[in-house]
Amino acid sequence: MSTQKTSGGFPLIVSALAIVICLCIGLFIYKFILGAKSNFDESGTHPHNILGTMYMGGFIVPILIGFLLTVITFAIERFITIMKATGSGHTDKFVTKIKSLIASHDFDGAIAECGKQKGSLANVVHEGVVKYQFVQNDTQLDKEAKVHAIQKALEEATSLELPMLSKNMVVISTMASIGTLAGLIGTVVGMIRAFAALSAAGAPDTGALATGISEALVNTLVGILTSALAIIFYNYFSNRIDQITYSMDEAGFSIIQEFQASGK
Repeated sequence: MSTQKTSGGFPLIVSALAIVICLCIGLFIYKFILGAKSNFDESGTHPHNILGTMYMGGFIVPILIGFLLTVITFAIERFITIMKATGSGHTDKFVTKIKSLIASHDFDGAIAECGKQKGSLANVVHEGVVKYQFVQNDTQLDKEAKVHAIQKALEEATSLELPMLSKNMVVISTMASIGTLAGLIGTVVGMIRAFAALSAAGAPDTGALATGISEALVNTLVGILTSALAIIFYNYFSNRIDQITYSMDEAGFSIIQEFQASGK
């Protein structure tokens, strides 16, 4: 019996390439959009809008923009994958209907519902129902062995689905941490420049002071924004994965419980 598996998610090489592309796009945005001459005065040193001010943030800004784009890219990828894993319709209604069909021993109807629902939950239930049908008329196995066979089929199907659900979540969680750290590095560099301008001999260099403060504030802003979005997306997707996993466990328990109650 072949076990079904929901496909989805970036492969490892594609994930690495996506991060590199996001960093390159961040550099492009920094050089050609934020650094456009139209964002500065005639001297080219004083910004007159927010884009120019962000450009003054220094070399950390394109990296932070790349991190922000990475978070958005992988959030979209996770959203599409988890929606595909959820399948069509509501999981609660699907689980309730599967319980009813199994209770009435309408296995063909349960398999048909799995075909309609699709997704990770439907794949797990499908394997459990198929194994249920296979072992119920097997006279060579006792009831305990049959229950074990059904449990094993459910566990194998679940083990194939869970890695796909959590795939690339580590990228989002990592960005939540290094976004803040990268922003902090830019902030420290900016403050060093600001204090260096203040400590210069004679009158303080107001241009260098403004540059240092801008670098500190811009990096803090983009770093916090990146981390905040990453945390929000990570918690949302983790909650959705937990809901799907719970539905798998609930449906699997119902299949096993019904088999034990059948007396076969």
